[in-house]
Amino acid sequence: MRILLIEDDKLIVCSLVKMLKEANFAVDSADQGEQGYFLAATNPYDIIILDYNLPDITGREVVKRLRTENINTPILMLTVKSEIDDKVDLLSLGADDYLTKPFILSELLAHIKAIIRRPATYQSFSLSCGELTMIPDQYKTCLGKKDIKLSSKEFSLLEYLLKNRGRILSRREIIEHVWDENANPFSNIIEVHIKNIRKKLGRGRKMIITHANRGYKLEAYKTNSGA
Repeated sequence: MRILLIEDDKLIVCSLVKMLKEANFAVDSADQGEQGYFLAATNPYDIIILDYNLPDITGREVVKRLRTENINTPILMLTVKSEIDDKVDLLSLGADDYLTKPFILSELLAHIKAIIRRPATYQSFSLSCGELTMIPDQYKTCLGKKDIKLSSKEFSLLEYLLKNRGRILSRREIIEHVWDENANPFSNIIEVHIKNIRKKLGRGRKMIITHANRGYKLEAYKTNSGA
C-alpha cells in the first residue's frame, strides 16, 4: 500500500516514514501543503496522512481542494487542536479520521489500519482468491493449509494483485501502488518480485498470469492435493 505523508516537522516525518516502511507501506512525503496537494491530486494513494498546520496552506485547505475535485483518497488528519468544533469541521469537509498531537506511533498505525478496513475503502480484513488467502493485519499468507513466507515487498505486491484479482494490472499501476516515487519504472524490479512470489507459491504459481505487453493478473487456480 502507498501512503502520502504531508507534514513539515522533520523529526515527525523521520519517525513516521521509518515506522510506516517497517509496516510494509510505500511512503511519499511532502513538507508543504501545495506540494502535498499536487502529489495527492496526481498520484494514486491508499491513504493520506495530513498535518493541519502547514507553512503555506493549511491541511484544512488541502482537504477542501481534494474533496472538491472528487479525489476520495482516505485522509487521516494530524492536529494539535483540541476544540470539538475544529474536529467536526474537518470531518464535515471530508477527512476520514483525526489524531491529536502528541501521539505514539502505534496509535497512528492503529488509526491507519482502522481506516483501511472500512467497507467504503479499498481493503478488506481478509483477501482471497481460490485457495490463496491473505490477512494483511496479521501479515499472513496461505495457499490452502500451507503458510507462505514473503518479504515485505513481495507481500505488498501480492496484496495489490489480490485486491485487483481478475483484472490485468499494468506495470505502471503496480509501480505506482506498491513502490514509492523513487522507484525506477524502467527496471525489472516487478519481474524479479513476481518470479520470487511464484517460486514461493509453488503449485499455485499459475495463479499469477503474465499478459505480454499488458501486465499481470491474479486469478483462481484449483490446486490438487497430489500436485
